[in-house]
Amino acid sequence: MFEELIEALKAAEKKTIVFTEGPDARILYAASRLQAEGFLTPILVGKVDEVQAAAAAGGFDITGIEIIDPATYEGMDAMVEKMVELRKGKMSPEDCRANLMKGNYFGTMLVKMGKADCLLGGATYSTADTVRPALQLIKCKPGNSNVSGAFILVREKDGVEEKYAMGDCAITIHPNEDQLVESAIETANVARKFGIDPKVAFLSFSTKGSAKDDTVTLMQTACARAKEAMPDTPVDGEMQFDAAVSPTVGQLKFPGSAVAGYANTFIFPDVNAGNIGYKIAQRFGGFAAYGPLLLGLNAPINDLSRGCVADEVYKMAIITASQAL
Repeated sequence: MFEELIEALKAAEKKTIVFTEGPDARILYAASRLQAEGFLTPILVGKVDEVQAAAAAGGFDITGIEIIDPATYEGMDAMVEKMVELRKGKMSPEDCRANLMKGNYFGTMLVKMGKADCLLGGATYSTADTVRPALQLIKCKPGNSNVSGAFILVREKDGVEEKYAMGDCAITIHPNEDQLVESAIETANVARKFGIDPKVAFLSFSTKGSAKDDTVTLMQTACARAKEAMPDTPVDGEMQFDAAVSPTVGQLKFPGSAVAGYANTFIFPDVNAGNIGYKIAQRFGGFAAYGPLLLGLNAPINDLSRGCVADEVYKMAIITASQAL
């Protein structure tokens, strides 16, 4: 998957990615590797001397990489003015300037003002601290009112690469019907970007009405709306996970379904289920889990796990930049 993404990035106009936590060793590893390979332009946010000292301590060559310190950024006044405009009176110029001293807000505004194409953060920030500036400044793209968080899961088995998409596993704790439909559409779209031909299963503890509950009804109605919204994409549900992935179980419980038994894109009823589900696949199933990819925004802004390792940062940077193509 990553070879294909890199080739696509090489073939396109070179993208710029901003990292909000410049002195972090994992970030420096990814940025130095991307700079050396030449298909992405990294920007590091942080105090210049701190970033350079951290790079030297870790043995990372960051020659040629732009480091931007919000405290000395020449365009700060214009950035403050733009942020005040975007916040529509909800924040004073002083409040905006104070927030822009933080890497998460500053990096997001670099994307908003066209200095960078995309952003990757969260190595030290919480998910909320990455999502909040994105919602306030980048905002949802036209037609969307919701941001959801998807994961791409990848593993090699018997020499074949398996890939799946799962959403929402990170953002909306108790999604309503509209949010589930948007999440399904966006998760199917991001699945395509990473070489998955989506077959979308709306998951539940019930299959085709086998149990009664408000959450079952919610998944049934959201699934019906998603089918209407994506007429060219196989969508079905509600169904249990075994019915979604086992042809024997799926076709027994859901005969004739184009999805049951063959699903590769999974929509969970809430973040509890989604977060637990992807982590079970990661820890017990040996899948690499990339995400959360923040879907529904006007520009690619993605979040890292604070427990991420350096290679994950590098690969998430490739994924994030690929969303800008």
